[in-house]
Amino acid sequence: MSKLDLTIALERYDRHVPFFLGLVQSPPDLILRPLEVGMVAKHRDGNNRHERFLKDREFDIAETSLSSHIIATSRGEPFVGVPVFPRRLFSQNHIFVRKDSGIVRPQDLVGRRVMIRSFQVTMTVLALGDLKFEYGAPWEDIHWVVETEEVLPLNNHRSVQVEQLPQGADVGQFLLDGAADAMIYPHPPPSVLKARDEIRALFPDRKAEALSYFRKHSYYPIMHLIAIQQHLVEENPWLPRTVMNIWNDAKALSTEFYDDPGYSQIAFARNAFEVQEETMARDMWPSGLAANRLNLENFVRYSVDQGLIEEPLNVDLLFDPSTLHT
Repeated sequence: MSKLDLTIALERYDRHVPFFLGLVQSPPDLILRPLEVGMVAKHRDGNNRHERFLKDREFDIAETSLSSHIIATSRGEPFVGVPVFPRRLFSQNHIFVRKDSGIVRPQDLVGRRVMIRSFQVTMTVLALGDLKFEYGAPWEDIHWVVETEEVLPLNNHRSVQVEQLPQGADVGQFLLDGAADAMIYPHPPPSVLKARDEIRALFPDRKAEALSYFRKHSYYPIMHLIAIQQHLVEENPWLPRTVMNIWNDAKALSTEFYDDPGYSQIAFARNAFEVQEETMARDMWPSGLAANRLNLENFVRYSVDQGLIEEPLNVDLLFDPSTLHT
């Protein structure tokens, strides 16, 4: 009997290093070939991971956008989710404003020109939902400047002001030139991060704001999950739980990396790791549906409010039935 030979497209996070080093063990009947595929940055195996998986069906298994997976599931697209979540971010860490804009609090974004990568980007959905429901700054009252086309087409559902950036425009320079007042980006351009005289974070103490959010909601917001082409799951029903176990093994191995105080280029990385465990949670990256249900349900609420899906979606439908009791 021949082995099942599959590709898995991943970003190069510390929790995925064990895949690239060949440290994770697959069962005898499975060969898992990790590909290093970025989203914006071009890695060893290219970029545009989500589009290549969701539209081109190029990979068998991939780390993909939570937002796009929800949209795809609502439309009956042939993907099966696995409840492991390789990327998590706080929106409070990804909103930047011009220092001369007069924007000092979230409510000041109302009526202003704010750049986003696209409406479907998971960080966009999270940030727009947080602005509206946490900070009283309705996303409907903001003028949006959009960089890229949506990975999955969206219905014409908005009555908000939307402007498309010119093809090939430098988003960082667009903000630096004053053509926009603010930006919300999962991967802020280096030019923005370095322009400390012109650009600042919306929240003066981003970490404190994110910690306050964490204490209120008790979760680190999910950005990505792992998904599998549906036909592979139909042919191999054992595959989702196997992929889940392998990813969890990789995460456990990557956690052990931090046992060495010299593992990271960050001088006090081990100290920061210990502080995080003491002040936030022993595991900020829990797998399984039970530990992440509230997070997922809140994100679905945001998706409905923003018109990305037409009606609320039971989060159980996002994942293979074999993983629902995890």
